[in-house]
Amino acid sequence: MNPTALRRQIDQLAREVGFDLVAVTDAAEFGDDRDAALRRIDDNLMDGLPWFTKDRVRRGASPGELLPGARSVISLGLNYYPAGEDADGEDADATPPGQGRVARYARGRDYHRVMKRRMRRLVIALSEQLGERFAARWYVDDGPMLDRAAAARAGLGWFGKNGNILNPTYGSWILLGQIITNLPLAPDTPLRKTCGECARCIPACPTDAIVAPYVVDNRRCISYLTIEHKGVIPRELRPALGSWVFGCDICQEVCPVNRKAQATGDPNFGRRDLSAVDLIDLLEITEEKFRQRFAGTPIMRAKWAGMQRNAGVALGNLGDAAAVPALARALRTAVPLVRQHVAWALGRIGGAGAIAALRAAESTESDRDALSEIRQALADAAAYSS
Repeated sequence: MNPTALRRQIDQLAREVGFDLVAVTDAAEFGDDRDAALRRIDDNLMDGLPWFTKDRVRRGASPGELLPGARSVISLGLNYYPAGEDADGEDADATPPGQGRVARYARGRDYHRVMKRRMRRLVIALSEQLGERFAARWYVDDGPMLDRAAAARAGLGWFGKNGNILNPTYGSWILLGQIITNLPLAPDTPLRKTCGECARCIPACPTDAIVAPYVVDNRRCISYLTIEHKGVIPRELRPALGSWVFGCDICQEVCPVNRKAQATGDPNFGRRDLSAVDLIDLLEITEEKFRQRFAGTPIMRAKWAGMQRNAGVALGNLGDAAAVPALARALRTAVPLVRQHVAWALGRIGGAGAIAALRAAESTESDRDALSEIRQALADAAAYSS
């Protein structure tokens, strides 16, 4: 099959298995992107991600190391923007009272499984049509491949100043995957588009995580703090989390490119019951019921205690006194990590009920860090009440 016909076949098969975007680049090393990622590590901007190592970056920048004999990289994009939403995003104030927000990509099935199954089907179908097997390895964002670098060089999109890949049709609401192969495919041309002078995403970030155009401090990013981070959320950052309990979409919601983004019709994404979750229910859910409710979704990555921690912070930010009884119960029964954050929430809400719960816990708390949070929360409650 000649290269033009082969490429046409790949495009057709990719769309048949469920991908929205297809682009191709060669298997040359991603040198500039490798160097940029290594600088991020040296600057401590990737702290908290122990798996994001220099060795991983170097391997991920070299398709030929991941697949000996590699000649091409097929970059794939999957649109996940939920149908029925305004293209310019949701207003945080529209979130129902007592509800926590979940990033759009997590409102459905775990995309890693969805995309890997489709990539495998694509490779098998292409092999059958060619009548011969060829070498291929495929990755989503849990592998070493520099996915955004591949997408940008293939012309699937361009780098936004928030670090996301932007596409003219789907904006940044796309999930990326790559198939490295030894097939000789003609590469596409990178897009000439850029963000120009627009920098709306930078001041919009509540935690100031976008420290410069195209540079994100992972340690301050709400997505990191609510998902990958398993420990205590820094006190100074907690108010900026608002009602987010899993991920964050703010830098995407303010992006002008996303105003005309097309919605997906894929049933794997856009579950309405995950667009907002009841915070008190989340705070009080048992581990068994947590697993049952969120099985097969990305939310499992934050784990039970992590989501209860996040719920406590969100309740503190909402400041609704109706949450005090639930927070007080969690202060007695939850694991120490969660107790620290619900103590903070009670201190933020203040009032007689919150202060009484904190004083009762102070006399019985055995965990040193939780006790410190309780005492600080009592001081906060007194300050808010004065």
